[in-house]
Amino acid sequence: MFKRIAIIGCKSTTQFLLENLISHLNIFCLVTIDADMAKRNEVADYTDLRPFCQQNQIAYHVASSYSLNRDIDYLFFKDNCIDLCFVMGWQRLIPENILDLLTIGAFGMHGSAMGLPLGRGRSPLNWALIEGKKQFYTSLFKYDKGIDSGQVLDTYKFQIGEVDNAETLHLKNSLSMLYLIKKNIDDLLHHQFQLKEQNIQVMPTYYPKRSPSDSLIDWSQDVYTIERFIRAVSYPFNGAFTFVNKGIRVKIISAQVFDFSEFGYDDSNIGDIVQVFPYEKILIKCNGGLLLVTKYESDIILNKGETLHNGSHSIKIFERNPQGNFDL
Repeated sequence: MFKRIAIIGCKSTTQFLLENLISHLNIFCLVTIDADMAKRNEVADYTDLRPFCQQNQIAYHVASSYSLNRDIDYLFFKDNCIDLCFVMGWQRLIPENILDLLTIGAFGMHGSAMGLPLGRGRSPLNWALIEGKKQFYTSLFKYDKGIDSGQVLDTYKFQIGEVDNAETLHLKNSLSMLYLIKKNIDDLLHHQFQLKEQNIQVMPTYYPKRSPSDSLIDWSQDVYTIERFIRAVSYPFNGAFTFVNKGIRVKIISAQVFDFSEFGYDDSNIGDIVQVFPYEKILIKCNGGLLLVTKYESDIILNKGETLHNGSHSIKIFERNPQGNFDL
């Protein structure tokens, strides 16, 4: 029997999923948002997917709210008799009244370095990098009214490497979802799938939301923690930032731990630019070693002897659990 499949999302990862599914599945429509709504909701990596849909003859619905909680959005799902939804690049719950309309359900991805139900909530890929985790369990789960609490269809584990950043982890996560959808799509369409409850013997934990202002670098941290942090908030997010001179903002795009030796810069202060190399690469004195910034953006060229600092801004302190992680 023919099933109507919808994709819900508004990011480049959504387009990646569409591009790789349209040759395998008959995608009925896309549900997305416009640029104004994306800006109001601070959606990182927003992508206008309407041109792609027009080029590929896919119907689309521009939601009247990011939460899909208005009548016009409910009526779209009801009037079009959607059976199955895949959610990718959509940072909101799906309303229960819409979920009740779907004959198969809505399925999305969520994961953490520990696996569900640990690490529900916001920005789990970013938090995994910040915490220095080495692996990530991402699950294809069926939406319910809770926060990442739905039953799990399938799970895929991938590595977090030493040079992975927010972008590469998003790519790995996108490949994981694509793999799990292709692996399970026939069973889904024929109602022959089995779902597993998340481990009820484990108390769920939740990561907090991260905002662009939370990407301010804390120079009191050690060099390895700072380097991971820069990777964790890199593209497609806003990027790590700091200040120089009288509050000039500096966005650090990429960096690497240079060495734990100090090459004679022992008397320099934390945050000092101790050397400038060709192609605007700068060397910064940190706790525990030196950080080489390989790419940055600023209104000025940074010079040797200047000091990077927090300006008038305060570092937001996130609470940690007894294991030292940020999921509570």
